[in-house]
Amino acid sequence: MDSEVLVALSLSLVGGLSTSLGALFVILTKAPNLKMLGLLQGFAAGLMLSISFFDLAHNAINSIGFLKGNIWFFGGVIFFAIIANFIPEPSLAPTIDAKKKKKNGDEGGKDIMKKHRRQVLFSGIITAVGISLHNFPEGMAVFLGSLKGLRVGLNLALAIALHNIPEGVAVALPVYFATQSKWQAFKLATVSGLAEPLGVIIVAYLFPSSLDPEILEGLLGSVGGVMAFLTLHEMLPLAFDYAGQKQAVKAVFFGMAFMSASLYFLEISLPSDIGL
Repeated sequence: MDSEVLVALSLSLVGGLSTSLGALFVILTKAPNLKMLGLLQGFAAGLMLSISFFDLAHNAINSIGFLKGNIWFFGGVIFFAIIANFIPEPSLAPTIDAKKKKKNGDEGGKDIMKKHRRQVLFSGIITAVGISLHNFPEGMAVFLGSLKGLRVGLNLALAIALHNIPEGVAVALPVYFATQSKWQAFKLATVSGLAEPLGVIIVAYLFPSSLDPEILEGLLGSVGGVMAFLTLHEMLPLAFDYAGQKQAVKAVFFGMAFMSASLYFLEISLPSDIGL
């Protein structure tokens, strides 16, 4: 493996594994109640929407044009809307009849809580997948930045590391709540960050010879559409249920503002000819 690739891989690991720091924050603190979980789900939804609209879709439109960028984006929305029809969703409706529920009130409550946990776990997995896809081009940027010099690559890796800590929180929190397993929460958050060094490997050995840059931008735009659909379809309803509509909406906009500011500071740390 070339020394340049090794340096970029090491730097991307610094940035990618900072999601583990976010996970540590979650598992070392007290498990949240449902209202706090709803607020943090709203915050995570804001992160996802900001990534979808202001990062992936925005870059696709700038790179391949307004019409093509929108076609790719809404293609992703339609594709996953069709897929979602075949994904069984846990319902909060009781599955036992009323007589049994009267006799076994505790069992009915446990049944509903299990369904809550399944919904929350699903939203955590959605967040992990979305953030992994978002981290992938960041690994590419670290590689291109490190080619310009160690200082550029190191500054970029540190900026990404700070940017990734709240993403680790957004992944680990719902998983920890749903599974009550610190290890599962830590593992999934860490895996979502490992997409970054994977991006280094892909760009170093496969890009651009194996994939047209226009197709890559279009695919990332489609990923933005998939993430937007999943956020609005799965994560926002949970945030509304647990935190209440008004509080959840505030959390969403706070998450969007946080991610937008993070993306801005990440962008100004890049050389002018390298973009995420």
